[in-house]
Amino acid sequence: MAAYPTRTGTEYGTEVGPGDARYQALRRGFNQRFIATPDYVSVVSRTDEVVAALNKYLADHRCDESLDRRLTVRSGGHCYENFVCSDDVGVILDLGQMDRAYLDQEMGAYCVEAGANNWHVATHLYAPFGVALPGGSCYSVAAGGHVSGGGYGLLSRQHGLTVDYLYAVEVVVVRDGQHAEVVVARRDSPEEELRDLWWAHTGGGGGNFGVVTRYWFKGLPKPPSDVLLHAIAWPWDDLRDDPEGFKSLVRNYGLFYEYENTPRLPEPLRADYTDMFTLLKLTHHSNGKVGLITQLDATRPDSVARLNAFLNWITQDLGVAPTPLDRRMGEHAPMGGLHVPTRLPWLTATQTLNGSGDNQCGKYKSAYMTRGFTEAQLDAIFAALTDPEYENPQALLQVDSYGGAMNLPESADTAVYQRSSVLKLQYQTYWSWKVDSNDDGVADFHDADVDPSIAAPHLRWIREFYREVYKDTGGVPVLAPTDDPGDGQPVPVTDGCYINYPDTDLDDPDWNTSGQPSHRLYYGDNYHRLQEVKERWDPRNVFRHAQSVQPFTH
Repeated sequence: MAAYPTRTGTEYGTEVGPGDARYQALRRGFNQRFIATPDYVSVVSRTDEVVAALNKYLADHRCDESLDRRLTVRSGGHCYENFVCSDDVGVILDLGQMDRAYLDQEMGAYCVEAGANNWHVATHLYAPFGVALPGGSCYSVAAGGHVSGGGYGLLSRQHGLTVDYLYAVEVVVVRDGQHAEVVVARRDSPEEELRDLWWAHTGGGGGNFGVVTRYWFKGLPKPPSDVLLHAIAWPWDDLRDDPEGFKSLVRNYGLFYEYENTPRLPEPLRADYTDMFTLLKLTHHSNGKVGLITQLDATRPDSVARLNAFLNWITQDLGVAPTPLDRRMGEHAPMGGLHVPTRLPWLTATQTLNGSGDNQCGKYKSAYMTRGFTEAQLDAIFAALTDPEYENPQALLQVDSYGGAMNLPESADTAVYQRSSVLKLQYQTYWSWKVDSNDDGVADFHDADVDPSIAAPHLRWIREFYREVYKDTGGVPVLAPTDDPGDGQPVPVTDGCYINYPDTDLDDPDWNTSGQPSHRLYYGDNYHRLQEVKERWDPRNVFRHAQSVQPFTH
């Protein structure tokens, strides 16, 4: 019989420790690479429980100035790195029970609690109110980390980032280093320090300043009643024999978004395409196909014509007929029935796309691009995806469309610095343990602990892939300069990295020789202001991880 030796219903919430049947599940997140051994997991359902749990942790560590056993916070559990689950974690605050999304009449804004996942937010804002937060399509990602990192989604080219609608945030902070307190920071707070705290949560990333418990949003957009959803794929058997055709597809895809709204596109493509969001799935050849998923507003009478014009333009030099997208590609399940553009209600389409994929091990990297791909980058992409020494159908480079309304604010308006990009890239590779390396009769994370060869080929492939694509800029997608560098130097086509796709390799000199550390790549010129906020609201550095914002005194 399962044992549940917990402190249930206390002021701290529910504490789940070793020996509890739930401990194994609650000490890990979505990425099975990282599994913590905390003293306990505190499952909280109200802000006052967060305060009590945090005060308990601080009291238990009053004599430990370094706080060697970290306190971390989980809302949905989708952190790509070991920021929440690692060997040095003493307590995990689990906010999954704080999952409401509703209209707060007193605040005059829509309230979303930190543990509410994307699908819950979509249904609870759209069904009663007809509005949407323009966030991600992965249903189980929760608002706590997604919003604070500047989350985006399929509505963002038309309506902007989630943080562009953020009015206020409730944060439990430790301003004096010893005691937790609840603060509500508004965009229009009269106190500058509160406005700064609000600003830090418009892209500064999770785990930096305190425990976010609630967000409030104003002016949320209405999504279209119906959208067109389309998914096609091209066989790798044809693409491998025609590298120039493959590169033409990727080249033209990037150039479309670089040339968007300019005379460099032919007349049929000069319509407003900001309602269209695309995901180009450049899978490893062992997957068998390369895919493209497209969503656009079906209430516009020209939607089918615009979709066809776009497809014709990006495939003009390809010479390979499209086929159904009939296999998993990253987080997206097969969509074989969508090879004909399909009209669906927006909420139904959102549900169609809202997969998370299997709970596996994974490694990820990111890049913002201000222009299309260089020829050297196209060569590197084709070489990595056809690498004969690596075989993994779940390895890919996903190229998302960007730009549009996301580029309307200035870089300093929010903590999201990148406001001039046209593409957003996510490098991904997934794997399972599969082998019983420790001879205990089963495959689990203990096998990876004793057998580095389980993860090694996947880490090697994605790291070398990334370094080769950005070999001209020190192995990473450096931040674009604000001025022309002169002296005939080429201007980089990249603009740093996305904090919600964290990558600790950015601080490893073996993989980054650019001279730009991770905080520069994530935050650009906004980092200094984030440090000022950190210094004021978390001077003891209670909330920290491998790439957290650092106060000036640390």
